[in-house]
Amino acid sequence: MSAPSLFGTDGIRGIPGEGALTTAMIRRIGAASARVLLKSYGPRRNTTAPFVLVGRDTRGSGKKILKSVARGFADAGLRTIDAGVLPTPAIAYLSPRRGAAAGVVISASHNPPEFNGIKFFRPDGFKACGEFERAVEAAVVRVKDPGDGSVSVEKAGRTVEDYLDFLKSAFPADLDLTGLKIALDAANGAASPIAARLFEDLGARVYPIGDAPNGANINRNCGATAPEAMQKEVLRRRAHCGIALDGDADRCVLADEKGRLLDGDALIALSALELKREGLLNGDRVVVTVMSNLGMIKFLEENGIGRVEVPVGDRNVTDALVAHDLILGGENSGHVVFRRFAPTGDGLLTALQTLAAWLRRTGPLSRIRSLYRPYPQILSNVRIARRVPLEGLADFNRELERAEKDLKDSGRVFVRYSGTEPVLRILAEGPDAALVRRIIEDLGRTFQQEANRTQEGV
Repeated sequence: MSAPSLFGTDGIRGIPGEGALTTAMIRRIGAASARVLLKSYGPRRNTTAPFVLVGRDTRGSGKKILKSVARGFADAGLRTIDAGVLPTPAIAYLSPRRGAAAGVVISASHNPPEFNGIKFFRPDGFKACGEFERAVEAAVVRVKDPGDGSVSVEKAGRTVEDYLDFLKSAFPADLDLTGLKIALDAANGAASPIAARLFEDLGARVYPIGDAPNGANINRNCGATAPEAMQKEVLRRRAHCGIALDGDADRCVLADEKGRLLDGDALIALSALELKREGLLNGDRVVVTVMSNLGMIKFLEENGIGRVEVPVGDRNVTDALVAHDLILGGENSGHVVFRRFAPTGDGLLTALQTLAAWLRRTGPLSRIRSLYRPYPQILSNVRIARRVPLEGLADFNRELERAEKDLKDSGRVFVRYSGTEPVLRILAEGPDAALVRRIIEDLGRTFQQEANRTQEGV
């Protein structure tokens, strides 16, 4: 039997009860990953048996997945310590400090509530590498399902307190948020119990929304993927700014006092300027992905800040930060990595660092939003039944060549299948909004027509 393909760009994701997330497969994944982890874990630390620290978001399927994966861990001799509902970056922070063999997060991040997933972190808090994922996929074929049965899951203590203490320590000691009014959307997700408390402890007046999870409303019409509710709350409360997290709180976007959005590109640009002013921007470069706006890139260049460009995925960003010894990078989706403080994207940390950079300037947040003029950019997500090889779609490729010719050197088109959702992402960007819109419509229509013909065997 060949090794199954389980991992996407950010762990294992799917619909619970289907594919890689059936109960039996989750147990096998637990057993396989435990065997891989124990091979590389080495001697016991502090005389305690090796364990994994597991957190989850607020999806209703999370507890059942926890039980199943813990059963698999136990079959291989690995203890499970349950950190409860916590943001993904909290597990990345706490795992090395608790001496865990690995951190595990049960979450599908920004995906709709019917999805869930499993992602792994190394003992040092970095996301598990491709080598680990391939080893787990190979081991899954060899292990047997441990079967249903009782399993001991220990409870972790002081996880929330330790994580909040870390976040507060990363905020400049000479600043606070006194007098600041913040509309805060926690996406009914993992940060719901702690997000408002963090900003209030630093002095802000917080107007929370999206903080009442019920197991089925995470990311539903709220959070970083649907920030309209947060933007409206900014205006309704006459807040100074708004913050929207995603379901597992590893990303965030902001809004200024006029309710206008600041995406990950804007947050990177602001922090890059501030870090350069302080003499802390190593190499005067940042890491961005191929999805970052050309307007932002040109703005950075005009301010003497270069870039390292990588494929989409926050793990790619982190890898490039380490390889080039840089300290700031991220994605326009709101995944931003501040390497001085954390090895992965952290929405709450990003919000705090953005607020700190803004507070060191004068004027409202809308002045920051006007730092540069973004190029008109449209990202279309085309739903797919299955992945059709793009290189085999002749009409689609001809349309793609025409689009690139129309944009010449003043824009770009980017096409890829999502690693986390069943969609084809089509991005077009250029100085002419009408042209960008026409390109998106033509490419989407051509893809759907040709992909449907291919699937029907025409």
